Amino acid sequence: MINKIKELKNHQGFMKYFKNTSWLFAEKILRMVVGLFVGIWVVRYLGPEQFGLFSYAQSFVGLFSVVAALGLNGIVVRELVKFPEKEQELLGTAFMLKVFGAMITLCILAIAVNFTSNDNYTNILIFIIASAVIFQSFNIIDFYFQAKVMSKYVVFTNSFSLLLSSLVKIVLILNYASVMAFAWVVVFDSLVLSIGYLYWYFKIKKEFLLSQITFDFELAKSLLKDSWPLILSAMVIAIYMKIDQVMIKEMLGSQEVGQYAAAVRLSEAWYFIPMVISSSLFPAIINAKKISEKLYYERLQKLYDLMVWMAIAVAVPVTFLGHWIVDLLYGSQYSEAGSVLMIHIWAGVFVFLGVASSKWFVAENLQKYSFYRTFCGAIINILLNFILIPKYGIIGAAIATLVAQLIASYIFNLFNQKLFITFQLQTNAILWLFRNLGVKLGKY
Repeated sequence: MINKIKELKNHQGFMKYFKNTSWLFAEKILRMVVGLFVGIWVVRYLGPEQFGLFSYAQSFVGLFSVVAALGLNGIVVRELVKFPEKEQELLGTAFMLKVFGAMITLCILAIAVNFTSNDNYTNILIFIIASAVIFQSFNIIDFYFQAKVMSKYVVFTNSFSLLLSSLVKIVLILNYASVMAFAWVVVFDSLVLSIGYLYWYFKIKKEFLLSQITFDFELAKSLLKDSWPLILSAMVIAIYMKIDQVMIKEMLGSQEVGQYAAAVRLSEAWYFIPMVISSSLFPAIINAKKISEKLYYERLQKLYDLMVWMAIAVAVPVTFLGHWIVDLLYGSQYSEAGSVLMIHIWAGVFVFLGVASSKWFVAENLQKYSFYRTFCGAIINILLNFILIPKYGIIGAAIATLVAQLIASYIFNLFNQKLFITFQLQTNAILWLFRNLGVKLGKY
């Protein structure tokens, strides 16, 4: 074992990727800790009404901001790795495309707000937050660092931006700033990230990015041809994740959005866990397939088991302590959030299973079904929100989210022959008690 560790330490390729992953993981932990502390303080300071307005504005922008990204992230990284000699053309073309995407996003938002019941103040809040998408065009430098496996520079920039924006938020709280000031922090954060990316790019390349910008029309067409399915997927995911808060605002008001959003922040704080674990363990699962199909599915079953155990380990205590947790962190002004949290937290079981199964979809080249199930979940979520919110308020929205996740991440797999094995494995994981008693479902 010791010799194996020494061998890995001396393996340049392994250490390169290990260090890269470690930097990314460290940044996630820092973001969670700092974000949780300052985020809770902001929620308490703003109160349900103003925090609800702020959350609604972010969710409304989130429905359309995916257009600005144009689904280019993974595509550009892939092309930079395959064709490093085309670096300037790729970065320049991607930059111009993202600027164009940002302009399109702002135009779509200008039209969309006319179909809401928003007042002028709310619309101004939306457009301040939306203006941050312009600076996100500089995220193409992040693609460059990803392709070169140099994520530590991205981590440096993100961490500095996080700490600086957190400090600004604390100053705003101590000076009794309005919610509009916190909207400007979103723009400030994007600006700082852009400057940071440009700084590290210049420090490493010894040249300014903007001085090397070139736009290749044929390359742009090629990139968009590859990315358009990803644009559609991102739009569906955005609707899936953001539409509930938009619908609550339209049906009930900002106060209710604040109560709901406060609960959702706590419920979704754990969602980075399955992403990190699945990404770490799945290479071993893929390698098992090269050995035997049986070993492949045994390891996949263990991944699903782990996902369910972790999700339930979070959900059970939160179910009994939901009101106490909300009161401790947010105060009595968020009294309605506790009931939402106790329901919404159970959606995490199916989110964890969904994240793990999405890796299996990629491994089996079934990505289109991943899109179909997300689309299905989004439609169900919208329909249930229309039915349940007027009748049960924000509790209805939490139930809608839970049912949509249940159907999209689990039940959907039952009705397709290619996906049925995943349904069996997920069922085995959910019915862990029966499995421990010797009752097994499925072939594996």
